[in-house]
Amino acid sequence: MCGFLAEFCFDNFITSDDAIFTELLSLSKHRGPDATEVSRTDTYQLGFNRLSILDISSAGNQPKESPSKRYHMVFNGEVYNYEDLIKEHNLTNLSSTSDTEVICHLLDQLGIEATIKVLNGMFAIAVVDKQEELFILARDFAGIKPHFFGVSPNGIVSASQFDQIFKHPWHQNNRSLRPEVMKEYFAFGYMQAPNTIYDSIFQLEPGTISIINRKGTITNKVICQFNRHTIQEGSRSNETLEQTLQTTVRKQLASDVPIATFLSGGIDSPLISAYAKKQKHDIEAFTIKVNDETLNESEIAKLYANHLNLKQHIHSVEGTDLIASINSHFQAFSEPFGDFSSIPTYVISRESKKRYTVMLSGDGGDELFFGYPRMLDVLKKAKWFSLPLPVRKILIRITNKLGITNTWAPFYESLSEFIMYKHIQIPKQELHVMFPNVSMTKEAQTLYNFKKGSKKSLLLQLRWNEFYAHMQRVLIKVDRASMMNSLEVRVPFLDREVIEKAWSSEQIILKDKNDLKRKLKTLLAKEIPEELLNKKKMGFAVPIHNWLHNDLKEDVLHYTLKLPFYGREIIDVAKMKTFIEDYYNNKHHHFWGIWHIYAWQKWAYTHLGENLI
Repeated sequence: MCGFLAEFCFDNFITSDDAIFTELLSLSKHRGPDATEVSRTDTYQLGFNRLSILDISSAGNQPKESPSKRYHMVFNGEVYNYEDLIKEHNLTNLSSTSDTEVICHLLDQLGIEATIKVLNGMFAIAVVDKQEELFILARDFAGIKPHFFGVSPNGIVSASQFDQIFKHPWHQNNRSLRPEVMKEYFAFGYMQAPNTIYDSIFQLEPGTISIINRKGTITNKVICQFNRHTIQEGSRSNETLEQTLQTTVRKQLASDVPIATFLSGGIDSPLISAYAKKQKHDIEAFTIKVNDETLNESEIAKLYANHLNLKQHIHSVEGTDLIASINSHFQAFSEPFGDFSSIPTYVISRESKKRYTVMLSGDGGDELFFGYPRMLDVLKKAKWFSLPLPVRKILIRITNKLGITNTWAPFYESLSEFIMYKHIQIPKQELHVMFPNVSMTKEAQTLYNFKKGSKKSLLLQLRWNEFYAHMQRVLIKVDRASMMNSLEVRVPFLDREVIEKAWSSEQIILKDKNDLKRKLKTLLAKEIPEELLNKKKMGFAVPIHNWLHNDLKEDVLHYTLKLPFYGREIIDVAKMKTFIEDYYNNKHHHFWGIWHIYAWQKWAYTHLGENLI
């Protein structure tokens, strides 16, 4: 797991100054503290910060050339099927035991597109084809690893971090804010691929490649995208889900540095931990303990660990520890990001790094196996949207008054809008007055465009939406928080074969909360006694409403009401300030929205500086 920076020049331009490039590369040093190398020509430049995981010798360093010297590449991530690919393609004369080496050999043998298609892992890759004078960018099929790129008259800059692009001289004085993406940030709390808040900087979408020539022509190709409306046509494996997961965990345990698992009191991480124990008998588990009994899962996790005979490390975290970490946590997010669960994620990563370099997590289980209660709520209320809006409004007022129902869902214009606002953290009317006459991007509208159909069809659409929308926010949180601490987090549920297995199997129709993640619960029941399995998951949350009114109040008011607002030429700042003041006057309780605003300002002042605001 690493960080990279790459430049590719268009005709008649040359690469930036060595010192500037080196300084920008150093911004991602925390992603790869073990080795730094740069390769430079007049037409392209590749820089790499390495976190050594496989083949920790210098033979695994990057940038790396293919044996023919045609391809020159940097690669952030892990390819878990690299040993299978060595056998399948009869690769010989490997000079290291790293997965990077395998990619280089495959590029010569298969070419770019075919190579990306056979990889199973998490990755962001930038490749220069010196023969054809092309620059090729790729990103894994679930969007686990970040890949930003900026387009300028000089050329393309590609990097692991947003700040490495917007601070680059090709973009530093030539960037404009995009109102529609800003609105989406304040709504959802993150920037949804392929967009960023700047008009010349983008994110590569999951499962896609971009091919750029020296004239500046960009061709985008979808290598892998999972189906929105139907069950996938089979998977490449004949294994059961249980077998596929166990095979996946075995492959993801490959490491030449200390590795462990995160263990909570839920379903996902205990299942991954149980399978890890079967493959690696001395595997250890890491659990966080908090002093709030309504949030503390460590006792349940301890029961799991005891039953599985796992050596467990429990780290106690006080609320004061979390609050004291907020400012350093904001350093980890070089893009605007408004999910306050990033604070405990950052602290967990920091503490885990004291013992380990690689962790297995349970992320992705909720999205793939229908784990969110909001899915149930949508299924129960979808029938309202078969009626015209005026009829709905009359009926729901009557049924609410009679106590038959208790919902505002039918007041949304469409089912798509109802589902979208389950993910949006500032109410519709407030969001619109803060951003007058600003629409959502076409990409966001596509993400939340739900077609009428059966409950099964709606359920499949909900999963697709969670996978390509909300899950991307989760992955941003985990990647930035962990990599700031030079910790690699692997996500077995997002292995390509597991995703294909989930997408290809007949799905349940959700009837009640017991159906949520039923398949995973069934698997875990084989490993954990039923009386443990049925204990309530509490989740490691933070008391954000209390913090905003007490410990953080002064800082929030300082950044949101007293300092100049970044993007004030686009935002109706007066309306936004009214929203904040109303919160502190107890006129509403939309603490998520307050955090989005606060996090925006903290990002701007942390990563841009006062002179640019």
